[in-house]
Amino acid sequence: MFKMNSIVLSIILLVGCNNQMKQNIPKIPMEDFFRNPEKSSFQISPDGKHIAYMKPWKTRMNVYVVDINTNNETRLTSSEERGVYGFGWLSNQRIGYAKDEGGNENIHFYAVNIDGTNEIDLTPFENIQARMIDNLEDDSEHIIMGINKRNPQIHDPYRVNVNSGDMTMIAENPGNISGWMTDHDGKLRIAMTSDGVNTSLLYRDSESDNFEAILTTDFKVNVSPLFFTFDNKNLYVASNRGRDKTAIFEFNIDQAKEAELIFEHDQVDVSGLMYSKKRKVLTGVSYTVAKTKMTFFDTWRENIQDKLEKEFPMHEVGISSFSKDETKAIVVTYSDRSRGTYYHYDVEENKLTEIGKVSPWLNEDHMAEMKPIKYISRDGLTINGYLTLPVGSDGKNLPVVVNPHGGPWARDSWGYRSEIQFLANRGFAVFQMNFRGSTGYGREFWESSFKQWGKSMQDDITDGVEWLIQEGIADPERIAIYGASYGGYATLAGLAFTPELYACGVDYVGVSSLFTFMESMPPYWELYRSMMYEMVGHPEKDEELLASSSPLLHVDKIKVPLFIAQGANDPRVKKSESDQIVKALKDQGIDVPYMVKDNEGHGFYNQENQYDFYREMEKFLKKHIGKNRG
Repeated sequence: MFKMNSIVLSIILLVGCNNQMKQNIPKIPMEDFFRNPEKSSFQISPDGKHIAYMKPWKTRMNVYVVDINTNNETRLTSSEERGVYGFGWLSNQRIGYAKDEGGNENIHFYAVNIDGTNEIDLTPFENIQARMIDNLEDDSEHIIMGINKRNPQIHDPYRVNVNSGDMTMIAENPGNISGWMTDHDGKLRIAMTSDGVNTSLLYRDSESDNFEAILTTDFKVNVSPLFFTFDNKNLYVASNRGRDKTAIFEFNIDQAKEAELIFEHDQVDVSGLMYSKKRKVLTGVSYTVAKTKMTFFDTWRENIQDKLEKEFPMHEVGISSFSKDETKAIVVTYSDRSRGTYYHYDVEENKLTEIGKVSPWLNEDHMAEMKPIKYISRDGLTINGYLTLPVGSDGKNLPVVVNPHGGPWARDSWGYRSEIQFLANRGFAVFQMNFRGSTGYGREFWESSFKQWGKSMQDDITDGVEWLIQEGIADPERIAIYGASYGGYATLAGLAFTPELYACGVDYVGVSSLFTFMESMPPYWELYRSMMYEMVGHPEKDEELLASSSPLLHVDKIKVPLFIAQGANDPRVKKSESDQIVKALKDQGIDVPYMVKDNEGHGFYNQENQYDFYREMEKFLKKHIGKNRG
């Protein structure tokens, strides 16, 4: 094993856990971690008179609404096969919600009155995917949606009547538009195009005008429109043009360039800009370093935050929704050891009323702390991550589950995660890392991942595991790797390319061959094919690279047990990705239990399927890296 530089954080990590060292923590039933929330996703109505939320009905998450004054509750949806993905207020009297069938990601959008009447599918078409463009909060009868019914590869914008379902196409996608945006009056005036490598920002003065390109950049340059200025003349954008870290600017449309710098951070990207539509002011920005932080520009909003944080000093506090007049709000508190508690907040009276805990059956004192860590990769990059140690542990010589995130152009962040807490409760340390390519750390860090699947991206994971071993945290004989999507690919790559490092692996909807993965992308990814070729590799031009990075083609190097789970309806990572490596492993005598769920897609959504997966995962890990393994 090579020697690498390290940022020694062991003392910091262990000091943080001293308050839990002597506690006798019970073994919590697996089901308690993965039960559907008792209630979640609370949103207040525009007039502040009702609160909508999701809670289980027949084990599926459905939408409910409660009258704040009478406390009368009404169930609005009756989904039995597949839970609702999400919802939103369309007016004071009507709610929209989204769901698919069996995880196929053909998202349909529905609407229903708050008394449960007039429930309709606003997108009653076969094999389509709907995307919300604007819920038109000042128009109680209409929304704007993107629907790919004319061409499965692209979405056209439609103005849809939420009461009748009547719709009118308001622009035709010529074949290269990847996104649309409205102004504050609900007029469609911005479009974003892509040819896979170059992106263009298109603008029009009014809906009667044609869209014209005002800016074209390479896809590596990010100039993302957030929303119009309040006079609808310019834009606020998140931009990294001419810089490494993305920052917030006012963008001058006439000159097609960034004007006033609104906010920047020297360590991380900033893209979250908040505003008050009622008062027409920018209220603040959000960004993530180790934890998500907010900086406020608006004294009124900052004072509210100060009051709330004083009320909940041991938790993070956020506001998930305001009433239109900003006198009522939904407040949520959370931490790395709490799934969250929701409150109704009367702003004028500064009065909080608890309205629901996500998982009241879980005791925060029995949960483990997630600690931010850093280490240095072999080529000198600082890699940020998180380490969760079992409660009561001394932090030494532990069995470890290495958990690279999906994406891969995403990131892990601090907070509660059910599977992390479950594994920690079973005595495993859990290690998460934001390897190169993870978002939020600037353009250079992101670009350093291009064509590096299984290469330097994987090295970052390996280097983190070596760091754990050098610090004495990990028992080198009891290290497992587990991930979903790209994390599943990283699991397979870890077992194939560093077989001496891991005792076993768990691959959850992961890519096994970069060739077959690129061949089977869903149609609505087609605009990004050229970009994927540049970021991952071209099947013909980079054939040698992709071959060297495809675990399926190196399956003979995998020597340890592997558990694989897959949704049969997965549109992103097809079932064939798992089928082919399971067959190859079985052919060479490797223990490879294989779980397929016929009613799931890219990850298991239904509660009973999650139970099955984590039950088998626990047995598998206990057998191969537990105290009495083997």
